[in-house]
Amino acid sequence: MIRTKKTGMKVRGGRVAVIGALGLASVTLAAVPAFAKGGVDITAPHTAQVGTTFTVTAHGDDDAADYLQVCLEGRSGGQAWHRVACGDVVARGTDDAQAAAHVKAAHSGVLEYRAAVYGLTGPDDRHPVRERTSGLVAVDVR
Repeated sequence: MIRTKKTGMKVRGGRVAVIGALGLASVTLAAVPAFAKGGVDITAPHTAQVGTTFTVTAHGDDDAADYLQVCLEGRSGGQAWHRVACGDVVARGTDDAQAAAHVKAAHSGVLEYRAAVYGLTGPDDRHPVRERTSGLVAVDVR
């Protein structure tokens, strides 16, 4: 009796399935877009006294836009966000975009602030696109 090696359809079908899966995975990885790098940071004091002035600052960058601008937004008592201040428009790669606001604590309560990085196509762009938003910073006014 002579033994022969089995090379039937099961073995070949398995090889074809593995090669097909690897090809599909490589095509999928090539089609995934690259994500822009950048970030935004905001700083403010934890507490402030009524009647005093405190400073909220932010800086950020993003490599998805040619020009950048950072704006500070604030709210109190769960109301809608309003723009507090915006920094200068800077070209990407020169420096971080920065913004600062000097806020007078008029009454007690919690004030919340966040920073947003806007991407612009030129220094005079009238339609900036929000690229990133920072986390919240709360100032407890006593």
